[in-house]
Amino acid sequence: MTRVLFVCLGNICRSPLGEGILRRMADEAGIELVVDSAGTGDYHVGELPDHRARAEGIKRGCDMSMRARQFRAQDLVEFDLIVAMDHANIREIRRWHGNNGNVRLAMSFHPDAVEDVVPDPYYGSLSDFEQVADMLEAACKGILEEIASGNRLDGAD
Repeated sequence: MTRVLFVCLGNICRSPLGEGILRRMADEAGIELVVDSAGTGDYHVGELPDHRARAEGIKRGCDMSMRARQFRAQDLVEFDLIVAMDHANIREIRRWHGNNGNVRLAMSFHPDAVEDVVPDPYYGSLSDFEQVADMLEAACKGILEEIASGNRLDGAD
């Protein structure tokens, strides 16, 4: 079974939205996945996602009851794919844990992406959370397509 981990800074906005969206989409498609999320920082460990992320996820039919946790070295081994929201997340993962090929930017799964990163909506408005969720919906669709097609998730040929 494929294991996917979403990573952002605090694990209360982007990565739990990615987790909830991918889990819902996989369930709808009948694809068995293990999906989790984590943050590179330890600021919110044990907390529920931000209330705006929860509202946006619930609006889209996602379970948003997950609790924040910090990324750990063993995640690089336990997960087939680590989906980072931005370049800073990738740098932190690699700085602490080395250069592992299974770490990719979320937007690398979206063929029509205008931006290569998912912006952090924490200091923004509800519409920023909606925009981020739209971006993650498209990225998660691409992740599921790659899993279903049997392509290598690390982006290698």
